[in-house]
Amino acid sequence: MTPRTTGIVLLLLTSLGWGATWPLLKFLLSEFAPMTLRAVGALCTALLFAAAALAFGVSLAVPRRQWRWLVLYSLLNVSTWMGLGTVALLWLSASEGAILAYTMPVWAALFAWPILGEKPGRARMVGLVLGCGSIGMLFVGRGVDVGLAKLPGMALVLASAVLFALGAVLSKRRPLNLHPVSAVAWQMAIGCVPLLLLAPLLGSTDVSAVSPRAWFWFGWMVLFSLGLSYLTWFGALARLPASTAALGTLLAPVLSVIGAAIVLGEPLGMREWLALSGTVAAVAFAVGSRDKAA
Repeated sequence: MTPRTTGIVLLLLTSLGWGATWPLLKFLLSEFAPMTLRAVGALCTALLFAAAALAFGVSLAVPRRQWRWLVLYSLLNVSTWMGLGTVALLWLSASEGAILAYTMPVWAALFAWPILGEKPGRARMVGLVLGCGSIGMLFVGRGVDVGLAKLPGMALVLASAVLFALGAVLSKRRPLNLHPVSAVAWQMAIGCVPLLLLAPLLGSTDVSAVSPRAWFWFGWMVLFSLGLSYLTWFGALARLPASTAALGTLLAPVLSVIGAAIVLGEPLGMREWLALSGTVAAVAFAVGSRDKAA
């Protein structure tokens, strides 16, 4: 496969993994405190990938000049995306949080133009509008309510989307000279530190009361939703324009609605299928375009 084709496959795997995360999180949050779930999950993923690196002879050494970029990307890709988005749910419903979180492709496209020279062409702009419109339609009528009481949550989740998009674009501008497994291990390890510090302030988890089923799905989240999905995301980002890769993630919230319908019995009707069709078309426009740099 060409690097572009490989990137598209990795992007689809990322969207599938992140899409499955939302219904999984909804279940796990019934037994874990939100920040504890995110912090410990990221830490376990870091340890797992570090062990895999050592087992397969992958170097974990970081060039001295890359430490500042590694720390920055860890904070943008892990700490703010997981931390701010999770805290935002104290004010917002999951649907409201998802709407704002998946404005990320808009911010990525805006950052990519001045930073990378990725001037969006007609096809990518059509994909962006179609994708955001489909996501908006997905949540129309789901009890979304905007009021002053929800402004803190809105600000936090928008900040997480903007900062994650900035991290994606900057990592294209200044890529890390690390093996992908090492990059995931380090970013999860560094990114979980602020989350671990905040966890005691945002609720506690009675570990002895967590059910075996919850522990099983926690392990699944660590291995697939966090570990494998971040690995495929970094792989896709290395092979595709930043704005295209970000737009591809619009599949995630639609897939999460389908997953929630299957696993949690949530509604799945014509609106959901129309949103999925529109999002698939939007991603097709994005990955099919070959816009030239400005």
